[in-house]
Amino acid sequence: MNRLLRLSVLFAVFATAGWSAAGAPTVDFPRALDSYPAVDSNSAWEVMKARAAAEPFNIVATVIFAFAVSHTFASARIRHWAHVIEERHAAAMKKKYARQDRDGDGHPEEVSFWGQILHFFGEVEAIFGIWAIALFGAIVWFKGLDTGVHYIAETVNFTEPMFVVIIMTLASTRPVLKMAEQALRIVAAIGRGRPVAWWLSILTIAPLLGSFITEPAAMTIAALLLVKQFYVLNPSTRLKYATIGLLFVNISIGGTLTHFAAPPVLMVAAKWGWDMTYMFTHFGWHAVSGILLSNLIYFLLFRKELLAMRSAPPDPNPASDEPVPVWVTLVHLAFLGFTVWMAHYPALFIGGFLFYLAFAQATAHHQSKLDLRAPLLVGFFLAGLVVHGGLQGWWIQPVLGSLGEVPLFAGATILTAFNDNALITYLATLVPGFTEELKFAVVAGAVTGGGLTVIANAPNPAGQSILQRYFPEGVSPLGLLAGALIPTLVVAFSFMVL
Repeated sequence: MNRLLRLSVLFAVFATAGWSAAGAPTVDFPRALDSYPAVDSNSAWEVMKARAAAEPFNIVATVIFAFAVSHTFASARIRHWAHVIEERHAAAMKKKYARQDRDGDGHPEEVSFWGQILHFFGEVEAIFGIWAIALFGAIVWFKGLDTGVHYIAETVNFTEPMFVVIIMTLASTRPVLKMAEQALRIVAAIGRGRPVAWWLSILTIAPLLGSFITEPAAMTIAALLLVKQFYVLNPSTRLKYATIGLLFVNISIGGTLTHFAAPPVLMVAAKWGWDMTYMFTHFGWHAVSGILLSNLIYFLLFRKELLAMRSAPPDPNPASDEPVPVWVTLVHLAFLGFTVWMAHYPALFIGGFLFYLAFAQATAHHQSKLDLRAPLLVGFFLAGLVVHGGLQGWWIQPVLGSLGEVPLFAGATILTAFNDNALITYLATLVPGFTEELKFAVVAGAVTGGGLTVIANAPNPAGQSILQRYFPEGVSPLGLLAGALIPTLVVAFSFMVL
């Protein structure tokens, strides 16, 4: 015990010394983009070379980010290795059980340590957080401990990850889901409530709701209803990927009817003076057209399979069909509305969520079990993403600033596949001299590419977390890309041609 105490004291002394030795944090970290020396060239490459020379850590941060992105594409293979190791471990344990039962020694621990570790490294939601640890270590190594702590604790804004955790939790509650299901049931009734009618109504109406209840809430509701009305019917793998790709693209553009619901729009609306009228007249009708055209094309491509699907048998749990009192639903909607209203003030929407937890406990007989695992994983994913994204502006800004209208639209669409689209539009506000046409092009491109990868749009991890159990090896990044490619091209046509 005394030895442990001495070691603890020594650790505290060395930790304090290390903290002090790090010195004061580097105030200009990450370095402000306007602080880099001017370059006598319009070439984005020359600007990036000059910035990398002025701040070599830019290269380190971007290489770590590239490893994180590559890791997401390898996640399905890592999960496969985890399953293989766990199967071998289970077989070995079975042999040991037989021998130890004879010897009377009892059973050993069943969990495969390395299998569980690989499962963790194969979770898409954990990947950017894992590499954020590597990034933090690099900052400490090159800039000092205080700079690393200052960047994570004070520079990075974690409001959006916290908001997504709470809005996803509220949107997945039984009263809200029952209300959304009843509203969509009215539309699906036009097609006699068949799976194809549910498929079309969910993929059309739920994304547009994102303009009013926020995209994360719309994604949560749409994904949970697709589970209940579509994915449980075991569609083909091609249709599964087509549906998740279509969902991600539609959600990304469905929030552009207003100026307050979609993160990439929020980043620019105040600075560029875009209000609800501007959004609907410049973006909204393009988004509606893109959603309708994409849904129609995929319906025609998978018409035979969709029309052949039959509804699932009734839920054997009668409690799930018990009506929720109207007043309980209204209180839930009030909490949802308050959270959306206070989306930029964590102290208020987190406080409101605590009051919600008390209400949910008091009305437990009308609630489903509160499961925070998926929302917390999604929040962890987004937190890791913003930690990395805050150090990528040195190369994204000159790339955006060097492009014309059509190349800018295409560039924003492609860059969005590797960065959260809100980061792309935020960096666009830092580029001087943007005309209205260029502003439209960069935002339209950012929302168009929002379904190409799981990191392209903030609500995507929420949708993947809900739907991934219907993909045996997890959602393949290449499968998602293939499923989202046609809707992305259709939306690009809607924004740039119609």
